[in-house]
Amino acid sequence: MAFSSTKRRKVASNGRREDHAPAQRIVSAARQHFFAHGFRGVTMDDLAGELGMSKKTLYASFPSKADLLRAVLMDKFRTVEVDLERITAGFSKNMLDSLHQLLACLQRHAEEIQPPFVRDIRREAPEMFEFVQSRRRQVIQRYFGKLFDQCRRVGIVRKDISTRLIIEILLGATEAIINPTKLAELDLTPRAGFSTVTAVILEGVLTDKGRAK
Repeated sequence: MAFSSTKRRKVASNGRREDHAPAQRIVSAARQHFFAHGFRGVTMDDLAGELGMSKKTLYASFPSKADLLRAVLMDKFRTVEVDLERITAGFSKNMLDSLHQLLACLQRHAEEIQPPFVRDIRREAPEMFEFVQSRRRQVIQRYFGKLFDQCRRVGIVRKDISTRLIIEILLGATEAIINPTKLAELDLTPRAGFSTVTAVILEGVLTDKGRAK
């Protein structure tokens, strides 16, 4: 799949438009291709050609495809956490709305990642697959844990189920469903799988007050 060779640009502090660093251009292009079609079939030479840059420039930034894959994943988690930080800034205004926004945010980000990528990373880069699982756990624990605690205090979430248990159920269900074998077996995309998991769990932990809102 071809990428646009148009350079992404930014406005510098002096008002002039400058190109992004080559490394970010590479990451942006690789992220789009890897997540949509998997990374097994794309070569570093292909990326250099698509981006209109020399192989020397590409390899200077990323000596191997494994290095590029890690950079793509770090870029993904960075954008996820930027979005989640923005949402959690409004926790105190409407907690239930914030909870729904968090779920919608993760579902939207899950939609970017298609089954071929999940399949490839598990088969070809198991250490990166474990990294993704670990970071996903950290993100869910950090952002959902705080909000579930606050929702319990105001009576939106059941108090007979601890926040830790809710998070573990959410994590366990997510890890059990969002993997290549189970997604294929259930004919689900990562986004649809995550959406279903969170909807079922949320229905189970909300109080009557929470459902009425």
